[in-house]
Amino acid sequence: MKNNEIVVRIPPSPTGYFHVGRARTALFNYLFAKKNGGKIVFRIEDTDKERSKREFEEDIVESLKWLGITYDEGPFRQSERNDIYRESIQKMIKNGSAYISEESEGSNKEVVRFKNPGGKIKFEDIIRGEVEMEIDDLKDFIIAKNIDEPLYHLTVVVDDFLMGVTHIIRGDDGISNTPRQILLQEAIGAPRPKYAHVPLILAPDKSKMSARHGAVSLRDFREAGYLPEAIVNFLGLLGFNPGGEREIYKMSELIEVFDLSRVQKGGAVFNTEKLDWINKEHIKLLSEKERNETIKKYLEKNGFKNPNPKIFPIIFEHISKWGDIDKMTREGELDFYFKTPEYETHLLFWKGKEDKETTKKHLNWILEKISTVDFESVESAKNLIFDYATEQGRGEVLWPLRVALSGKEKSPDPFTLLYVLGSVESKKRIENAINKLS
Repeated sequence: MKNNEIVVRIPPSPTGYFHVGRARTALFNYLFAKKNGGKIVFRIEDTDKERSKREFEEDIVESLKWLGITYDEGPFRQSERNDIYRESIQKMIKNGSAYISEESEGSNKEVVRFKNPGGKIKFEDIIRGEVEMEIDDLKDFIIAKNIDEPLYHLTVVVDDFLMGVTHIIRGDDGISNTPRQILLQEAIGAPRPKYAHVPLILAPDKSKMSARHGAVSLRDFREAGYLPEAIVNFLGLLGFNPGGEREIYKMSELIEVFDLSRVQKGGAVFNTEKLDWINKEHIKLLSEKERNETIKKYLEKNGFKNPNPKIFPIIFEHISKWGDIDKMTREGELDFYFKTPEYETHLLFWKGKEDKETTKKHLNWILEKISTVDFESVESAKNLIFDYATEQGRGEVLWPLRVALSGKEKSPDPFTLLYVLGSVESKKRIENAINKLS
């Protein structure tokens, strides 16, 4: 480590899919290091052998890559560093700060305990200010199951020391671990890093965010079709306020404005509606070509082959994330663009008034008008019909036209449908409606 170089660490445990709260903490570490020209160490804390799985580790690596969070060193796996921890345990036993304890309970009859000096621990937190905590209640806490099986508190302290970590930025659910870790730092002669405990992400009901509130892992958000740039933007401002009214940021812009001292002390509520709005704003920043290619890919994934490009801007207006296209498909909102709709005849009547002759008259008038035209725009379709509809009654004219084209009570307006479907397909569907009325 260079003199005065800032070093942070991203140290997830591979005991589950990468949680959105861990992702925000990783992002804050990244922003802080990049803002200050520091270094990022990536460490896999897999000392929990029963719960740690390689699939979760792979998910963490993929999630960081997806977000654009890079690191300078690593990944290091704690499961591969036992020789280092063993040496530290032996030194602590030798200098009297730890001892082998005979146990009457539990599966391990001998454990390694830290000799707690008691009293109070005081430390400065960049977000919370000065923090003072009693340590008598910690008693002589266990730091290893045996010489070869170190526990979390010891491994993180040893690794932070050897990796030159200067700043520990983590969720404030870890603040209770700080006294133990400071005691261990002093025992092995490690300098005390600076701490910044970031408030937890809360659900809308102000409880701790969990699976019962919906998506909680980065994997969930990737699969739902959110843009990584939008997730970075949203998480970067979740509990942090750079000042001003601006809400849309790229990663490079977040780095410029990030300041740990402006991170709020209270929990930050996860607002999905706000995330969707931010995501839509980032979709708008894409080129039209890129947007259309992605919409086409999602349509084809859902079985709609060779989709008409005219529907791309319509779909764009109705989504906030790409996964909304999957939802629209499941709910049949796009079917009428690709196949002739099926519906009951009574649906053609405006406000349920069963006037077959008048309804047929309006549809025949429209049929005659569109037979010789090809719509160049939604406006051209509207110009052809709107005056007639205004004269005859818009509901009486436009309602049966909408149903004839879409088969649904709720759909885009009939002018949009005429434009997208084209005169040939529109004519076929209107003739089908007239036949139903006959």
